[in-house]
Amino acid sequence: MSECTHNCSTCSQNCSSRQEPESLIEKPHELSNIKKVIGVVSGKGGVGKSLVTTLLSVTMQRKGYQTAILDADITGPSIPKAFGIKEKAQGTENGIFPCKTKTGIEIMSVNLLLENDTDPVVWRGPVIAGAVKQFWTDVIWNDVDFMFVDMPPGTGDVPLTVFQSIPVDGIVIVASPQELVGMIVEKAAKMAELMNIPIIALAENMAYFLCPDCGKKHSIFGESHIEEIAKAYGVDTVAQIPINNKLAAAVDAGAIELFEGDWLDSVADKIEKLL
Repeated sequence: MSECTHNCSTCSQNCSSRQEPESLIEKPHELSNIKKVIGVVSGKGGVGKSLVTTLLSVTMQRKGYQTAILDADITGPSIPKAFGIKEKAQGTENGIFPCKTKTGIEIMSVNLLLENDTDPVVWRGPVIAGAVKQFWTDVIWNDVDFMFVDMPPGTGDVPLTVFQSIPVDGIVIVASPQELVGMIVEKAAKMAELMNIPIIALAENMAYFLCPDCGKKHSIFGESHIEEIAKAYGVDTVAQIPINNKLAAAVDAGAIELFEGDWLDSVADKIEKLL
């Protein structure tokens, strides 16, 4: 019998002192009730991650579920603008209350705490990660069926903090058609694998342009590789969002809840099955 190394990760002995790895999962606020958490991630910026987050939250709200968005993109928050929220979050000694959109979606974003929306957040990584964790532990979320976490791009401090401290039930990876982005998507997928987080779906933004005159689809940013990546990682749900000026205008006007389109219905159906 080999001698105990006192390191359970490398020792093969099944002794009474063996310890399981300590969980880093944080408990939400004691007054919160959150059933399922879905992360929306991307390996790089500018692919429409926040757009997908808002569309999914609105789609699930239309299905009759109570949804919420935790905006974890601390240095580039855009969720409040998409919903036209101008008021600030309020709090008491018990905790912070999220703002609500016109249809009742609960939102928490750093822009709801800043004096001016254009004030920059000049914080180092650990402070940013700590703020995201507080959005989970200090905010009072009311009877939420599905919470969507809008993550910053990349595989750094904040995504790692979210995956380790919040019980994420699955992620939606957002991409655009370019070859480079395909490579970045694989980085996000591999991070999810490392953290044992299921990939619910891949969503490709700016996938094509539908000509209003001839009705033909044009691949403005190149041919899509999203199906190949999905197959490589065993993901059976893929959605494509076209280049749509009305959708962009709705975001700019703070009226994303009025959008019309069924592009993410297959993803919403997959998410619905998590309950």
